[in-house]
Amino acid sequence: MAVEQVLSGKAVAEHNSRESCWIIVHGHVYDVTEFLDEHPGGSKIILKYAGKDATAEYEPIHPPNAISDNLPKEKHLGPVDMGTVEKVKVTVTDEEKRRLERWDARPSLEEILNLHDFEAIAKLVMPEKAWAYYSSASDDEITNRENHAAFHRIWFRPRVMRDMTEVDWSTRILGHKSSMPIFISATALGKLGHPDGELNLTRAAAKHNVIQMIPTLASCSLDEIISEAKPDQVQFLQLYVNKDREVTKRIVQHAEQRGVKALFITVDAPQLGRREKDMRMKFEAEDPSEVTKAGEKVNRTQGAAKAITGFIDPGLKWADIPWFKSITNMPLILKGVQTWEDAIEAYDQNLAGIVLSNH
Repeated sequence: MAVEQVLSGKAVAEHNSRESCWIIVHGHVYDVTEFLDEHPGGSKIILKYAGKDATAEYEPIHPPNAISDNLPKEKHLGPVDMGTVEKVKVTVTDEEKRRLERWDARPSLEEILNLHDFEAIAKLVMPEKAWAYYSSASDDEITNRENHAAFHRIWFRPRVMRDMTEVDWSTRILGHKSSMPIFISATALGKLGHPDGELNLTRAAAKHNVIQMIPTLASCSLDEIISEAKPDQVQFLQLYVNKDREVTKRIVQHAEQRGVKALFITVDAPQLGRREKDMRMKFEAEDPSEVTKAGEKVNRTQGAAKAITGFIDPGLKWADIPWFKSITNMPLILKGVQTWEDAIEAYDQNLAGIVLSNH
């Protein structure tokens, strides 16, 4: 068996131009010269690391299999001796230093008592661009505040004199057991908040026996998230419908083959709202793998949400439901229904359910 040649850092460093561009990711060298102009995020972000170790830039957002999925095998040049690779100098701003100090001083989980505590601490310790993406809502954020206020108008009617010695929170969601009547809904770009991204949620869902919905635009790949799950752990998939229906078909059928139990089709984002807080931030991170595979040119000037959603099909309509039923046996749920008329239509279309939500 042939032994794979180990490249030197010096040899890699010679390929540092548009004419010959090599990069290092996770200790392996890739020739990305022909990929420069195809990269959805543009060539600038790649050329910044030409001839260098790009792992630090690649890792926070990009799924680990993205580069192997998008580059032909002949462009995989082999391992590099990391001891010979020149370290990329990272400039840490004064603001970043202060943020890291706040991170180190953050309270323990035992001291965080409710969701408001999590939110307040997250605002202090997360990078500004990550906070802007996670916390933003459209325009003046009226619906965001109204969603919060709507829950304040719901009151329980507590009944007394019931035996409360044993309390059972468990239920079934789409026929699957859950320890509580909630599931982890889909949110993109998990690695903006933590290096392990959505894998944290997969592990937590397994530990506490709740269901995780996997986002189309996760920082980790679909396969990576599913492989992290425990045997028999239930996972759903949230789907942004691609303009190229063959891409959508590939994602859906692959998820079903891997054991995903239900498909949640997002229907309330044919045109993304103006998330102004996020739009003020330029999106400089790498793109999730499904964005890269879509081949869309990414607008990186108006924040993360705009950058990663250009592939979404604005023409999605009720007449498409039979097509979805033809490509999968998973139960279909519409995510983003906001009126009773659409709820009745979903029922008439014999769908498995709806999620009340808005973008």
